[in-house]
Amino acid sequence: MTGNALHRFLIDPAAVSPDAVALTDAPTGVTTTRQELLDEARDVARLLLHQGVAAEQRILICSLDTKAFLAWFWGAMWIGVIPVPVSTMLTEKDYRFLLEDSRAVALAFSPAFEQMMKEAAADQPYLKWSRIDGDVPDLANEVDLGTPFPAVDDDIAFWLYTSGTTGFPKGAMHRHIDLGFCTDVYAKAVLGMGSEDVVYSVAKLFFAYGLGNAGYFPAGTGAQSILNPGRPIPEEISEHVLTYNPTVFFGVPTSFGQLLSSEIPDHTFESVRIAVSAGEPLPPDIHQRFRERFGVEILDGLGTTELAHIAISNRPGSSVPGTSGTVVEGYEVSLRDEHGVEVPDGEPGKLYVKGESVMVGYWNRTDRTRQALEGAFLATGDTYVHNPDDTYTCLGRSDDMLKVGGIWVSPTEVESCILELSEISQVAVVGDEDREGLVKPKAYVVLETSLNHVDVESLVKEHVKERLAPFKYPRWVQVVDELPQTATGKIKRYLLRS
Repeated sequence: MTGNALHRFLIDPAAVSPDAVALTDAPTGVTTTRQELLDEARDVARLLLHQGVAAEQRILICSLDTKAFLAWFWGAMWIGVIPVPVSTMLTEKDYRFLLEDSRAVALAFSPAFEQMMKEAAADQPYLKWSRIDGDVPDLANEVDLGTPFPAVDDDIAFWLYTSGTTGFPKGAMHRHIDLGFCTDVYAKAVLGMGSEDVVYSVAKLFFAYGLGNAGYFPAGTGAQSILNPGRPIPEEISEHVLTYNPTVFFGVPTSFGQLLSSEIPDHTFESVRIAVSAGEPLPPDIHQRFRERFGVEILDGLGTTELAHIAISNRPGSSVPGTSGTVVEGYEVSLRDEHGVEVPDGEPGKLYVKGESVMVGYWNRTDRTRQALEGAFLATGDTYVHNPDDTYTCLGRSDDMLKVGGIWVSPTEVESCILELSEISQVAVVGDEDREGLVKPKAYVVLETSLNHVDVESLVKEHVKERLAPFKYPRWVQVVDELPQTATGKIKRYLLRS
């Protein structure tokens, strides 16, 4: 797929099936057809032209999961403007940074963020214009839109800012062809998505994972998308799933755990033929319990903002709990040691991924780009091991791995073990120093029920000692009300470490 992605994902679908439902607003049930979405994207494009926004300039989009998000995303792309979707769960200080860092000349936002955006937009050196995302006038009689921007293979289509698990967000730049590549090798080849499917994604559209799930995957396969602009509350998710009967359900480990902890009906996911998890490794216990209670297999996979979507995935009917599955066709994987030499099977190595959807680089972050890209390969920052069955198991972030007594310990392995306890809802394991200054595992746990903290500490320690090698047990167990998370549900381990 070459040229402007609009042709495949917006224009062609509307030409073939103009009256087909493209998306549904979950709270209201209001539907939008493929032709209506195309018309709204055209209105956005005309408005941007009318305001003097030019090709290759950036527009920051802070929108909830509604048709307005997609209208602005595709509408910007129509005239070669680069849409930059950002999290809707940040602070005024964060938005101020993103506006300045991206040098966005335009800003679109949902009404709920109007006051915050006014404050963030004040005195911005590059921002010329901002508007509520639903306030798009009909300028058809005033602006000659013309055909979509004649993009070539190397043209940047959109940016996505990293979620900041390592601290500072970076703008990852993606091309038009990335959208088609991810759709073909994953949505179609792995998930078998087609026009009979209805998609529901807990991950929001501003996240690389969610943008594919509910944005361009349905557009590129003929599927429908159910959009939830609200928070991913288990009871509301259940209501939406029972109402709209999605066949493909996308979640993250945190959401699957919350669904299991809730009292939603066991038949909630009867319509779902396949569920997908990404963002961080899915604990085997959650995989097993979800299948036993709801009767749905979860396909865990590995994807990053820099890859646009999933590059390693389990397959329908053959999911292996505790692994990210096998390499998606079209990608190539390499596991390397600290010297850049490939490690033998069974040995931990840093994960490098090669494929068409690898980002061009980080905006204005030359040093970080050079660290992340080695030739055609992306250094993901994850440590993996290649198993005899050709699956890959995540051992955690490379900078999360702990060396205890000279032996590597995977926080993910310890976390999965702790989550076997029904008393524990969530857990994160990081390294901390003992009195001798030596690194040992420390566990932060969120309780499923109210328990005495001393009992919890003993319970966790003894359970891990019984299940894993003795040196892997957490020397400290701290009960917390919640774990610090990014907007997409990833644990901010660097905050726990600090």
